[in-house]
Amino acid sequence: MTMSPPSSISHTDLDTELTMLHFGLTASDLHGSLCGFLCGGGHADAHNWLGALAIEPIESIAGKAHPMIDRLYAECRDQLDDVELSFEPLLPDVDETLAARAEALVEWCRGFLGGIGLAGVDSSSSLSDDGSEILKDFAAIAATHFEFKDAEEDETALYEVIEFIRVGVLLLHTELCAPPGAGATMH
Repeated sequence: MTMSPPSSISHTDLDTELTMLHFGLTASDLHGSLCGFLCGGGHADAHNWLGALAIEPIESIAGKAHPMIDRLYAECRDQLDDVELSFEPLLPDVDETLAARAEALVEWCRGFLGGIGLAGVDSSSSLSDDGSEILKDFAAIAATHFEFKDAEEDETALYEVIEFIRVGVLLLHTELCAPPGAGATMH
């Protein structure tokens, strides 16, 4: 495990880049897909991970360097391996509306589930009971439509769900990507 700083890529900047490239995915969906793929033990490198995720690069971007997208891969991998547990799902900043952040969280979970599935992990995998439960909870979040009534309570609830996802991702990564013979317990 390494120590890595928080992501230098903002949700807004990545969304803008993906829109300019006519990518058809949001920043949250793409980041969730990549995280799920890496947590599930998927193997790719910074230059072919989109293909490994079965994301078809558009002809206009195929084979061209895209520093932000390449950096996303490196930062995601580094955060998942970080001994300081710096991983955070890539979501809009807190200055965005609560509804926009909640929708991005739903997109992130959908992407994560797709990515982990492409890595070969499913409900019949050799996941622990906790790991299976985390994936079920992520699926429930991915199917959620949020309704907001009390801004302060809703903000707190969203923060708690994001923290649950953050910790769940780290637990799944530890469980599924632990080196042979290493304990897969995170404290």
